[in-house]
Amino acid sequence: MAKKKKKEAGIVKKIAYTLLAFVALVIGIKAYDLYKEIKSPNVQLSGRDSDFIYIPTGSGYNDVVNILYQNKIIIDKTSFEWVAKKKNYTQNVKPGRYRLKEGMSNETLVNMLRSGKQEPVKLVFNKVRIKEKFAEVIGNQIEATPNQLMTLLNSNLFLAKYGLNRETALCMFIPNTYEFYWNTSAEEFMERMYKEYKKFWTEERKAKAKAIGKTPEEVIILASIVEEETNINDDKAKIARVYLNRMKKGMRLQACPTIKYAMGDFELQRILIKHLEFEHPYNTYLHDGLPPGPICIPMVSSIDAVLKNDKNNYLYFCAKDDFSGHHAFASTLEQHNQNAEKYQRALNRNRIYH
Repeated sequence: MAKKKKKEAGIVKKIAYTLLAFVALVIGIKAYDLYKEIKSPNVQLSGRDSDFIYIPTGSGYNDVVNILYQNKIIIDKTSFEWVAKKKNYTQNVKPGRYRLKEGMSNETLVNMLRSGKQEPVKLVFNKVRIKEKFAEVIGNQIEATPNQLMTLLNSNLFLAKYGLNRETALCMFIPNTYEFYWNTSAEEFMERMYKEYKKFWTEERKAKAKAIGKTPEEVIILASIVEEETNINDDKAKIARVYLNRMKKGMRLQACPTIKYAMGDFELQRILIKHLEFEHPYNTYLHDGLPPGPICIPMVSSIDAVLKNDKNNYLYFCAKDDFSGHHAFASTLEQHNQNAEKYQRALNRNRIYH
C-alpha cells in the first residue's frame, strides 16, 4: 500500500513538473512574441537609411496611421498598433517633422512620436524680390502655407505691432540660416523673425544708421537698391554713398533697379526713356526720396555697405563697358555721360537692345 502511494505521488510530481514546464514554455513563447512586437525592426524605408514623416497640426492617431501605411513604412501593422495603444500614443499625437531610420522598432518609433522629439528644419532664405516669392520659399520649408504668410505680410493691422506696414514688411527679414520646428505657424514665424531682426540691429548698427540720418527700415530700403545694382561687394559701399550724396543734395535717386521692380520685369537689361516714364510709386526717376519699401530682401553685405558710410563725392555711376560687374563712378554729369556713352556703345556692340 505504501509503495502504491509512493508511486502515485511520483506520477503526480512528474505531471506537475510537466505542466510547469509546459506553462514555462508557453510563457517563454508569449514573452518572445511580445519582445518581437516591441523590439524587433518594423520600419522599412525602401533602401534609404533614413527619411522624414510630417505630421500636420491637428492630426489624430488615425491620421498618423494613414501616413505610415500609405507610405508603406510599417512592416507589421498589428504589432505597431498594439504597441501604440499600450503606450497610449493614441491619445498623445504631436505634430512635427520626425526622422525615421531603417529597421526602427515599434517601441523606438512610438516613443519618439509620443514624446514629440522631432528634428528641426534648417530654414534658409537669401535675396528675394517680392513678398509672394518669399512666402513661397518659407512655405516650402515649414508647415505655414504661402497663403497664410501672405495674409500677414499684407496686413497693416498685424504688422503695426512691429512698426511696419505692407510696403515695409520685407524689411524685417535678415537672410541667414535659422532653426525652426516644421510645425511652425505663420504667426510664430513672424514673431521669431522680429526677434532676429531686433538681434541684428545691435547698438553699433543703430548708431551707424543714425549717423547717416536713416532709420533701420530706410537703411534696408536703400540696401535693397544697392543689392540689385551689383553683386560686387567692393562696389556696394560706393554705390550706397552715391545715393546718400544725391539725397543730401535733394536730387532724385534715379535708380534703374526701381524701374525694373515697378514694371515687374527683372530681366530688363537696357532701361529706355519709355521705362523711365512708367508711373509707379517705386519709380525713383519720377518720385523723390526712397521708394515706399524695399525692392528685395538685401543680403547683410548690402546692409553693412550702407552703414559703412563710405566717404566720396560721387553723384553718378554706371556699369563698366567690360561687363565685369564693376562700375564707373563720377562726380560730375560730364564725366558720367562719358562713362554712360561707353557702356551704351558696348550694349550696341553686343546687340542688347532691351
